[in-house]
Amino acid sequence: MRKLILGVAGSLGFYAASSVLEPARAQTADKPAPDKSQYWLLNPVPDDLMRSFSTDRPTKSNVPFTVDAGHFQYEMDLFNFSSMKSGTVRTETWLVPNPTLKVGLTSSIDLEINMAPFVSVHSFDSATATSSTIQGTDDLFARMKINLWGNDGGPSAFALIPYVKAPTAPVGIGNGATEGGVIAPLSLSLPKDFTLLINSEVDALKDNTGSGYHTNFLNLVNLSRPIVKDVTLYVELWSDVNNDPTGRVAQYSFDTALAWTVKPNFQIDVGANFGLNRATPAVQLYVGAAQRF
Repeated sequence: MRKLILGVAGSLGFYAASSVLEPARAQTADKPAPDKSQYWLLNPVPDDLMRSFSTDRPTKSNVPFTVDAGHFQYEMDLFNFSSMKSGTVRTETWLVPNPTLKVGLTSSIDLEINMAPFVSVHSFDSATATSSTIQGTDDLFARMKINLWGNDGGPSAFALIPYVKAPTAPVGIGNGATEGGVIAPLSLSLPKDFTLLINSEVDALKDNTGSGYHTNFLNLVNLSRPIVKDVTLYVELWSDVNNDPTGRVAQYSFDTALAWTVKPNFQIDVGANFGLNRATPAVQLYVGAAQRF
């Protein structure tokens, strides 16, 4: 499955580069991107120069576009439910809500904070007819998105998103460890209003036993297109490979979502993720919203 995802990413990326890049460059050459270098957190970008509203939701993908300097944005799951079965144990997880708060620092950098204030993890073992429930806050994630090109138009856009996780969740929801990593989202404009997103991520995660750390690799390919006015459909293939010394775990999912831009700076969305192997939650359902100020 991982080879399939990487193969699709490579094929679509080559197609985008060969069939779209030059025409798109010619189009954007006629209308150069505005100079926003003088704007920052305390000198906001004027409304008429702000880029199109974009979010790191729905689905698991991240976009390479930052929040304009001096502006604020929230993105959140109103609720997020997942169900997973391992042997005789079924685990159901709820996040209600799951907000990410963003602020534009410069023309190409924003700061992002995420923490779900309420998480419930309920497990039931059908073999012993026993159950347990753990509730509390989630871990705190702090990210900085740094756009390297394409923030205000062009055939492609790319960013780096380093992040760190602070262990604020109780054991059973989190693992009590400080962890971090970096995400690299690439966006490519395709013909017929399609957009291709490719995300790669590498994490340093704490070992299940001992005090050491190991690598975790995430890759996804996301294809989206407006289907009616202001409504966009997303489909995605996602993989996560955790190289813990106690045993390598690979997860794969097929994800799909719809997003409706109700107003120029307000979006609501709904999505479903479907596990493609037993190590992945069988289903994950969510409804969310995002707004820019």
